[in-house]
Amino acid sequence: MWELDPVSWQHGLRKRVLVKSMPVSYLFCCHVQSCVSRGDSISQHTHTHIYSLFFSTVEYTDMAKHAQKVMEANGVQDIVTVIQGAVEEIDLPFEADGLIANDGDEPTQVVDIIISEWMGYFLLRESMLDSLIRARDKFMRPKTGLMMPSHTTMYFAPVCDEDERKMCSQEYSNSMNDWHEFAEGTKSTYGVDMKVLESEFDREQREYYILSSRWSELPPDAVLCEPAMVKYLDMVTCTIADSRGVMPDAPESKFEFSVDGSKVCGPISGFAGWFTADFKSRTDPVGADAAPKLAHPAFLSTGPENGYTHWGQQTFFLPSPIPLLTNQTTKLVGNMEMMRTQANSRLYNARITYTSSRSKVEEDGKESPVLFKSEEVSQVYQIP
Repeated sequence: MWELDPVSWQHGLRKRVLVKSMPVSYLFCCHVQSCVSRGDSISQHTHTHIYSLFFSTVEYTDMAKHAQKVMEANGVQDIVTVIQGAVEEIDLPFEADGLIANDGDEPTQVVDIIISEWMGYFLLRESMLDSLIRARDKFMRPKTGLMMPSHTTMYFAPVCDEDERKMCSQEYSNSMNDWHEFAEGTKSTYGVDMKVLESEFDREQREYYILSSRWSELPPDAVLCEPAMVKYLDMVTCTIADSRGVMPDAPESKFEFSVDGSKVCGPISGFAGWFTADFKSRTDPVGADAAPKLAHPAFLSTGPENGYTHWGQQTFFLPSPIPLLTNQTTKLVGNMEMMRTQANSRLYNARITYTSSRSKVEEDGKESPVLFKSEEVSQVYQIP
């Protein structure tokens, strides 16, 4: 658990914490109480209040009622205030709690820390970041406020997982075999020709089994080379535009991977994406000096090297693997785009465009001229 530098968390101030999760609300509350009892991270004279928000841009749920019961049952209802509603519509009890803005231009900017577990698969899926940014701009003190997590990074790399890739292909083949049996049976039994629907059915099955990313728990050695960073977000300064995805014209969207066939086991089955989250002090020009410092920053990785997390990795399997040959380097050069779907703003599609080439590795370690180069390949994947 990260802690604030006791020097930066000044005596006598009322700290307001905005939390978007019932478990996080209660755990943070317990941490505050333990710190106060030890007197190590927060002044014993500090008054800390936690506002636990249950907001959504899509639906309103009754989870807030359950959260309130949990807070009351654990005797922290005087510390945690549960608020239900859309972040664009709710207000904090400014007058009742004596909340005064002394850090920004807006009278609503009274919150010292915003804690939210908004991250989805490959970071952006579920599109909860929009609401978080609106909450930050509306409530957080712009100069001294903290965001937790404070920074997030998306990574992308070629991987080997032939068992899963072959299983996806087999499931697609099985589905099409079932269709053919159905179509033939319908024709022979009822005289009804279903072939007019075959191409559409094939497209749907191919998108589902072949061109949809898969949740994976990859072992570390499945990653074939150093991953590329495809997006970095400072949670204090990122914008709604940043949350929309990985833009095709962004420099970070481009990748160049070199895979040495003598050092790793192939083939290249596809690409995988994951993210990391930092919980550390502010680094932006406005808050780097003014905001409280975190004495013990923390780090979360959802990559293969970290073992299981419920986020896992999103793997985008190729229709056919790319072989790796001994004493040859395979290069993959291209870019990865990630954009929201038109049908559902919470879901994303990823377009992966690349060329592959092979060069022989000479004894002195240098690469020979290109032995083979593929045509450009471009595939669009759903992230379900």
